[in-house]
Amino acid sequence: MKSASIIMIIGSALLLGLFVFPLWSIELEAPQYPSGIGMNIHLDGLQGKEKHDLQNIDGLNHYIGMRKLPKADEMWEFSTFPKVIGGMAILGIIIGLLGLFKSISPKWFLAWLILMCVLGILGMYDFNAWMIDYGTNLDPKAIMKMTDADGNPLSYKPPLFGTKHILNFVAHSYPSIGAYMMGFGMFLTFVAFWMGNKKVKSLKA
Repeated sequence: MKSASIIMIIGSALLLGLFVFPLWSIELEAPQYPSGIGMNIHLDGLQGKEKHDLQNIDGLNHYIGMRKLPKADEMWEFSTFPKVIGGMAILGIIIGLLGLFKSISPKWFLAWLILMCVLGILGMYDFNAWMIDYGTNLDPKAIMKMTDADGNPLSYKPPLFGTKHILNFVAHSYPSIGAYMMGFGMFLTFVAFWMGNKKVKSLKA
């Protein structure tokens, strides 16, 4: 149980990497931007991959009627998500410490993992909903009004995951370092549950 609890503590602590590294990354490629422009999505705000990338993206979006990229204080997610991730990291570390002193069952490790998965799914759903609104709720007075073959306004929603062609741009959307750290941390908590549960069963046998 000792080894399982230590792994639980390490897995939970890896979530704290999200306070340093970005969660997600979106990059745009186009002939006029041969090196690409993009942004990193952190828990508490957006950051351009290069110095002027956010301004360049806003400039492009202005022509097709998309809103400016939100500042940190313009989305409740940027103030709520750090609290959620910080709280889950602390909770997981506490559960691991309690397991270290044999005060709780390894099932608590699994309960933490399930809660983390639910929160992750809700977070991705919220992120995708924001991108749908961002890419489809366009200014009717936009300079450029692009439509499909049926005359419907085009959607400029970036992909949630993967690659998508948007006009003459190719948009790439993938997890970044923080997401990989979180995913590996969650995997470790599952390993901790498996090891702890196996140890408990062996003691009962």
